[in-house]
Amino acid sequence: MLPSLGGKYAIEIEVISKPKAEFLTDEYFALDLPVAPAVMVGDEIVTEGKDVDDHVLESAICRQLGLPVPEPPKTGFMNRLFKR
Repeated sequence: MLPSLGGKYAIEIEVISKPKAEFLTDEYFALDLPVAPAVMVGDEIVTEGKDVDDHVLESAICRQLGLPVPEPPKTGFMNRLFKR
């Protein structure tokens, strides 16, 4: 998902991956960062401690870039069947 959004918008994506034990230290809590797993866009915490929805992440990126927020994807059986 992130590579496709990086290609769609002019953004830099930084992925930080560490062992879970490193996120449970006093030094990490002193940084005042969200609890892992988390997604931040700029200073906005998009999600913390769970997965993020694609549309929610794309909307946060658009807000950060000052672009219009995309419409939510259409749901339902017929829309999925005919990819509308």
